[in-house]
Formats: sequence, C-alpha cells, structure tokens
Amino acid sequence: MSRSDQNATARRPARFARIATGTMMLALGASQALAGPLKVEKDELKLGFIKLTDMAPLAIAKELGYFEEEGLFVTLEAQANWKVLLDRVITGELDGAHMLAGQPLAATIGFGTKARVVTPFSMDLNGNGITVSNEVWNLMKPSLPKDADGKPIHPISAKALLPAIDKLKADGKPFKMGMVFPVSTHNYELRYWLAAGGINPGYYSSTDVTGTIQAQALLSVTPPPQMPATLEAGTINGYCVGEPWNQAAVFKGIGVPVITDYQIWKNNPEKVFGITAEFAEKHPNTTLALTKALIRAAMWLDENNNANRMKAVEILSKPEYVGADKAVIANSMTGTFEFEKGDKRPVPDFNVFFRHFATYPYYSDAVWYLTQMRRWGQIAEAKDDAWYASTAKDVYLPDIYLKAAKMLVDDGKAKSEDFPWKSDGYREPTADNIDAVPYDGKKPNAYIDSLPIGLKGKQKVEGAAIVGG
Repeated sequence: MSRSDQNATARRPARFARIATGTMMLALGASQALAGPLKVEKDELKLGFIKLTDMAPLAIAKELGYFEEEGLFVTLEAQANWKVLLDRVITGELDGAHMLAGQPLAATIGFGTKARVVTPFSMDLNGNGITVSNEVWNLMKPSLPKDADGKPIHPISAKALLPAIDKLKADGKPFKMGMVFPVSTHNYELRYWLAAGGINPGYYSSTDVTGTIQAQALLSVTPPPQMPATLEAGTINGYCVGEPWNQAAVFKGIGVPVITDYQIWKNNPEKVFGITAEFAEKHPNTTLALTKALIRAAMWLDENNNANRMKAVEILSKPEYVGADKAVIANSMTGTFEFEKGDKRPVPDFNVFFRHFATYPYYSDAVWYLTQMRRWGQIAEAKDDAWYASTAKDVYLPDIYLKAAKMLVDDGKAKSEDFPWKSDGYREPTADNIDAVPYDGKKPNAYIDSLPIGLKGKQKVEGAAIVGG
C-alpha cells in the first residue's frame, strides 16, 4: 500500500460502522425492534467457508433451521482457499463467508486486496494447533522437561525447535513451516510462538511479501486440508492450522502437535463472519437476520457444557462440510486434544463458540491483529494509537451484533446475561499468553514496543535491513 493510501486510511473516520448501523436503525423502525422475524431485503444467500471445524456455526445454523426461521434460504459452499473465498465475497459471488479475522482488516487497509469488508460476528475462540514432523519431534523431545509419567510438560517453548533448525542448517536445508494465509491467525500465532522462543520468523516489506526477510524459519502458505499430505511429503517440517488437520496428523502417524493456540494465547479470537460494507448498507435487515441465526448456532454449540458437540461432529463430518472422519473431528471438538499419539489431554476450551462472549466482535481483537501486521512489516509505516482504534471501528460492528442479540432476548431465544451490553468494545488487558507480555488494546504502540522481536517505533524494512528507530 502506498504512503498516500495509508494516510488516507488513517484519516478515514469509522464511517462504515456508523453507516451500516444508522441504515439499519432507519430500516428497522419501531415495529421491527419488537420480537419476531425481520423483513429481509434478500432472502436467498450463498455463503462460503473453508473445510475447518470452526465453520460450525454456519453448518449448525443451516442444519437446525435457524437461517430459515429468520427468513433466509442459505446455500453453503466450500471454497478452494482463503484468497478465492475473499475475492468471491468482494465480487458478490458470495454474500458472506467464514473468514480469517485478519482478512477484513487487511482488505480495509489495503494489504493485498483493497476492499471494504466488515464483520458483525466473531465465530469462535481458539481452535488451532502447531504440528511438527516426526523427524523434528524426535529432535525436540530429548530436551523437553517431563512430568512424573514421562510425558512432556506443556506448554512447549519454540526453543525446543533449535536442534532441528541447527541440524537442517548443517545439512544445507532451511527449516520450513506452513500456515494458511499471510493475514491468518495461524501466521500470527506461529510467528508469536517462534518469537517467544527467540526464533525470528521473518519480516515483510513493501517490495517483498514473502515474509522471510531475516527469517530463521521460513513460513509459507498451504491450504488447510493439504497440510498433512504436504508434511508427509517432506515439503514442510511443520505447520500451524485449525482442526481437524492437526489431529489428522496424529491419526496418520505422520506428525505430532506440540502446542495449541489456547496455550499460546488463552481464548484468542479466531474466525469472523465477513461481508462487504456495501452488503451491510444495502441489506441491513438481512445482516441482522444472519447475525441472529449465527448467534443461535453458537449458543447451541456450547450449551449445557458442550452437550451437543457429538451431534455437531456428525454434521461436520458430512462431505459437504468438513468431510473428515468423525473420530478425528471429535478428538478436539469434544473437549480433548491429542498430542503425541496416545497422549490425549483435556482441553475443554479448545473450541469455544459462545462462552466468554466469543461471538462479540471486540475492537481489541481487531487491534491485536493490526499490531501483528505492524510487528512483522505488513503495515510498513508506524501508526499512532488513534489509527488502530479507528481502523478497528471501521471493520468490527458490535452495534449490529448487540441489536441482533437484543432481538433474540426479546424473542425469548437468548438470555440477557449472555451478552456484554455495557462493553466499550475492549477486553480487559491480559498477559495470559506464552510470553507473559501484557496486551492492552487501547495502547497498541506500547504493546508493539514491548515485544522483543519485531518492528518497533518508526522502524521499517528496506531491502534486507531494518532501518529507523
């Protein structure tokens, strides 16, 4: 993105949220604010997704009839990869989609594709893992501290990768890891874990978008369903991906998951439901109806201490959704996670769809993604704290979410206490992450500067060097 484009973005007020919200308020009127289905502007919709278990709210909303109860007739369509999915939403071939949380933000600031993409609904928390090949695991394992039963103590630091990195370097080979997209949570989580262990995952620049400048570990894009086969072929030494593709490596005996994103950053935001700002403005009631149906699906997925998860596994295993073996999906969806084969541990919040206000689109979640884009050079120039807040408000639409939630409460389909009515859009500061570095979404630059590896202040990447201060 050019400097003029960046400056224009920085000056832009948070108008998308105001436009969409204001339009909806006019469209709803007093009668529509009462209980009952909305009069939607568009009732036949095509929504996209990638074959991952965290697309579950879409599948559940369709299979349990929540979309239809909101007057929506929805077709769900699996997409080949995240770029195709985003492009098809932008062109209108898809009305909306299960998206990487970084995609609407990156599109809005013009990293990669430039478009106005927004989200009124966060789809889940957690749900990812990092898996390494058997060869790498065998080099890591001797240095790991063990518990009384001889099992590795978790969380496992990325420092344990150094023997594998050094061996490959001695053999004249790079250490390579896969992630699903340059602006994916997986990219940022993998980078966060590596950097917390003292391993530089590399930088982006305005002229080099590979993200490998000064890298000790080379990260590249691999579509999620292809991760296990790519690992087995030896093309990569490990990967960060959502489920069921970590557990698939365990079942196939080709790799070992070494850490979950819950252990990297407890209750981190994952996917969002993305639509264009134009769609939200043109179809305000349809946007509200979609949000209502998705909230109900998320509630169902988590209710009664995950009592519905096995039914969800049955649905997700269908070929039109995730299409993986039920046992593989259940390994993480039902509150456990298997690391080394036979080492299955309880992780009740590995997949969270509604607890902890998971579906509320927090500005602070958006800001964290933006800080990571800046940390690794995807945002080339320094920005002030106000820019981060303004950009988050351009993309994340909590007002629409709360309107939908209020309608569900009025309809008797949700409980008032399950929603953060008084939130200012920012989570409380937290240091519940693998490096214990505090994160406060209202102080993004202080957070960026506190991270030991990454761009700071006015630094930028020129050629293969970091310049400025």
